[in-house]
Amino acid sequence: MTTALIILAAGKGTRMNSDLPKVLHPLAGAPLLVHAMQTGASLEPTHSVVVAGHGAEMVRKAALTHDETAVVVEQTEQLGTGHATAQARAALADFDGTAIVIFGDTPFVRSETLAAMVEAQSSNDLVVLGFEAADPGRYGRLVVQDDQLERIVEFKDASEAERGITLCNSGVVACNANLLFKLIDAVGNDNAAGEYYLTDIVGIARARDLSATVVTCAESETLGINTRAELASAEAAFQSNARARAVDDGVTLPAPETVHFAFDTVIGRDTIVEPNVVFGPGVTVESGATIRAFSHLEGCHVARGAIIGPYARLRPGAELSENTRVGNFVEIKNAQIGEGSKVNHLSYIGDAVLGAQTNIGAGTITCNYDGVMKHRTEIGDNVFIGSNTMLVAPVHIGDGAMTGSGSVITSDVEANALAIARAPQVEKPGTAAKLIQILKAKKAKLQRGS
Repeated sequence: MTTALIILAAGKGTRMNSDLPKVLHPLAGAPLLVHAMQTGASLEPTHSVVVAGHGAEMVRKAALTHDETAVVVEQTEQLGTGHATAQARAALADFDGTAIVIFGDTPFVRSETLAAMVEAQSSNDLVVLGFEAADPGRYGRLVVQDDQLERIVEFKDASEAERGITLCNSGVVACNANLLFKLIDAVGNDNAAGEYYLTDIVGIARARDLSATVVTCAESETLGINTRAELASAEAAFQSNARARAVDDGVTLPAPETVHFAFDTVIGRDTIVEPNVVFGPGVTVESGATIRAFSHLEGCHVARGAIIGPYARLRPGAELSENTRVGNFVEIKNAQIGEGSKVNHLSYIGDAVLGAQTNIGAGTITCNYDGVMKHRTEIGDNVFIGSNTMLVAPVHIGDGAMTGSGSVITSDVEANALAIARAPQVEKPGTAAKLIQILKAKKAKLQRGS
């Protein structure tokens, strides 16, 4: 069955007290909107339509950065969820499959839940996602009779008996696209807010003798983010779930509560992740690696048997081969580190390629930026770079070569050569003592003057 995704992302999010649109606030390294888009993408929809409103250009940029095939439409006036959904009509004019309406500020709905809704829609005209609430509070209630959803009743309009219902409305719906827009056309705005509510389509559908049913999910899936406190709670929930999944997948976390995952972190079995490690977006760690304490990784790939840290930073484009070593206070950016190579301490390797079994001494820097452009450093196999070497790119170091400690290398070094590029040491006997006396005299004169 073909599907289309309609993501409602037009809300201002006043309670966030922010200039940023609510759906762009980050959760696990990605905007809330991206979480919704990623879940929806699991259905392999033929169309993904994002309905933007407040901060539409920012929302558009985030949506297209994540999925360049998405269509972003704008709700210029915020007149309710029904009105927002109607803005997707033109984008789906030629579509006749199942449309699923989800929310950009509800990041935890599972792909399995959306798949169940699509399956249910194959034998029902309209499907609504509901949940059994521990405390129904002011949620809308789902009134079901004989396995058919009859109507959705808002709390303020509910009778005492209806308020006793614990099956609540999440707002997520699935319906044939053409039928969905026909039902929305019949929705009125005769309510206190003067808005067009998507929930009204259930009563309209039943009045037309169309079938409606409910698919249920855990209440935790329907968590919407409206305040920064709720965002913090969502982050805690995400991290707790991510840690549990990692452990179940065979990852060792000695102090799991201190490890921070991104929305797309991938870690292989038998990897050890020590305390206080942060994974930014775009990290893949293969099986059997070790990530030592206080390391930060983003946009990188770590192969089997590698040991990272402690206190290491891997930035986007870092590609570490098997059995590599990246030690304390080392930063790697947009660089390939060959199999078995070591960058053990106090070094920066950026815009570079290192061969296999190469050793980088402490304090080494690839000087990759000239103030305007970035340049590459190429280091071959079995190279030994002496401590405190500056490699001024573009530069090539051949296989088996060495550099002397404290060298500033500005030219290519041929294979198996030793390159030493430092000023000769000059010694002036007795000058140190004379200099100290001069400095002490100056200090005393300044003190007398004060």
